Amino acid sequence: MAEEHQDSGREAWERATRRGFGAPADYMAGETAEFAAVEPHDYTADELAAARADWSDFPARGVTTARVDSSAPSAATPVETVEAQAFSGSVDETYERNPETAAIPVPTFQQREWHRSIRELEHRLLGAERTLTYRQMAARMGVSTHSARRLWRALGFPNLDDDVKAFTEADAEALTTMVELVREGHLNQETAISLTRSVGQMTDRMVVWQIEALVEDKIANEQLSDAEARSHVVETLPRLIEPIQQLMGYAWRRQLSAALQRLTVRVESGLASLGREDDDDSPLPLARAVGFADLVSYTSLSRQMSERTLAQMVQRFESKCAEIISIGGGRLVKTVGDEVLFNAETPEAGAEIALALSEAIAADDVLPQARVSVVWGRVLSRMGDIYGPVVNLAARLTALADPGTVLVDAATAEALEGRDDYLLVPQPPRVVRGFGEVAPAMLLRTGASSIVLESAPDEPTA
Repeated sequence: MAEEHQDSGREAWERATRRGFGAPADYMAGETAEFAAVEPHDYTADELAAARADWSDFPARGVTTARVDSSAPSAATPVETVEAQAFSGSVDETYERNPETAAIPVPTFQQREWHRSIRELEHRLLGAERTLTYRQMAARMGVSTHSARRLWRALGFPNLDDDVKAFTEADAEALTTMVELVREGHLNQETAISLTRSVGQMTDRMVVWQIEALVEDKIANEQLSDAEARSHVVETLPRLIEPIQQLMGYAWRRQLSAALQRLTVRVESGLASLGREDDDDSPLPLARAVGFADLVSYTSLSRQMSERTLAQMVQRFESKCAEIISIGGGRLVKTVGDEVLFNAETPEAGAEIALALSEAIAADDVLPQARVSVVWGRVLSRMGDIYGPVVNLAARLTALADPGTVLVDAATAEALEGRDDYLLVPQPPRVVRGFGEVAPAMLLRTGASSIVLESAPDEPTA
């Protein structure tokens, strides 16, 4: 029997050596290991990097070499058991996976170490283990499974099978807050779903933005690869959770306060207009200056740039636009790749922002020129976005503008007429889809800009 064990051990040693683990004494010397691929086998290095880049797992087909600590544990541990399984080439098919990643192949030992770090971070973020199914969570909330599903989807998460334990007690408690608001008569069901969706969509975009900003910081300042940077971000995040959460809570209250100030102005303006002849009871209640800024030749430039250079250009464009719009008293509604949509309370504020955007982008050595437009009219504001013919007309005028210029329509030109700060140069009439013939005007500045950007001498140029 001893000889059989000895032969098995020798065979295992030979298998491990052939597969690139090194001698067992080297491999089993400690609990922690740092792995480096020695052969691509079924996967290339690019494919592995791509798999790590989106935080996905990948099958245990690549062979790795281990560099380990010199101190060996005195007794068998669960980690040693896992190491022995990886050493022998066996795979534990019962390895527990989260429901969202259940379809992804079982990871190797080094990937399990990565999963362990992710699980520890997840437990800190969620505050509890996933112990509830949909039905159990719905029971905690006191609603039907259908209602629980609707709220969960409104947060931006996918549906899961009924028997999957994917939810925590904290999930049930958080969603119950919206259910209670409906029961107490503060909200109806559809409004509760809409508010929940607003939180889900904004926080989804926010966390992606924050993670990518951290990754970019690691790449730029520590000269790490994308995969290494993402691994380091996971190590950094625990120290950032509380400060960022505190900032988020304060920023939400500050933004709500600013929105209340704007709401007060609108209410007073609406009450003052009651009974007046010019009160046209428009179905689009908000009068706004709506503008677009669109980078010229973005598509062709993006094909020639590396991923990092493209990311830097887009980030620079968005940051510059956000700063100008904020200083000008406007609101950045959204960004779509190479384009930003903004609005402002008055025609003059919209004109100042549009001109400042055009001038600042033209003066930037990294960014291509931009086409800009601004249109004054009425819009509908819903779900954080704005809608109406004015938005569509502004988008059409942007496409007609020459690089480095700002176009307005006839109504906006009339609203700005008489102001000494601006010069309006009529342009040839153009047929615009959905609007017929439009007589645009080029907006020029005759005085100094009221939007002054802070100088940033240390700002990187690329």
